[in-house]
Amino acid sequence: MRFPSLRLAVGMTVMVLGSFIFAELSGRLGAQETLSRMDRAFTDAMRDSIATPVVQTFATLTHLGDTAALVGLCVAVAVALIALGRRWLALGWVAAVAGNSVLNVSLKQIFARVRPLGLDGLALADGFSFPSGHSSGSVVAYGMLAYLAVRLLPFRWHLSALILASTLALTVGSSRLFLRVHFASDVIAGFATGAAWLAFCVTTIELVRWFQQQRRG
Repeated sequence: MRFPSLRLAVGMTVMVLGSFIFAELSGRLGAQETLSRMDRAFTDAMRDSIATPVVQTFATLTHLGDTAALVGLCVAVAVALIALGRRWLALGWVAAVAGNSVLNVSLKQIFARVRPLGLDGLALADGFSFPSGHSSGSVVAYGMLAYLAVRLLPFRWHLSALILASTLALTVGSSRLFLRVHFASDVIAGFATGAAWLAFCVTTIELVRWFQQQRRG
């Protein structure tokens, strides 16, 4: 098996780009910064322009990124992978999902950004706001599911898996804006950190896979 240089280059590019976007956003979080004013203006516009039925729909869809949902998904997929004899993939899957949770909590504590007000009772959200845990968690969990689909399913399912994963992550991230429990920059930062961590995990798994195959000759 040839060294996965293209996959390594793509993974590194996503990691660098995601880290750069996050660094740019985190450096502009001050209350008087243009970014913060734009965030507040966007949140106010969402409150005034989005119909209640739309908000209620996203109040349901947002649960796809809840901690309980992702933990349940993590356990179910890990058990399935172990049953299929894919223990290394199970380990990589758990490390990706759990590691992102630790990373997100750590970043929230570092930046300690207060959430926007006006939840309308449709969603419960506590803790700090930046970056969005639902956004990053959905990118990593559903992105890893797409990666597993590419690894384990026939080729005809690959594109559908990638589209579905992207749609789910985008939907969950958007729901946090519709529910006004996050600012736009929180969601973008969540997407950025999630993509960077996902790229790191997938790249690491692929490199380990390559080294193992090299050792087997």
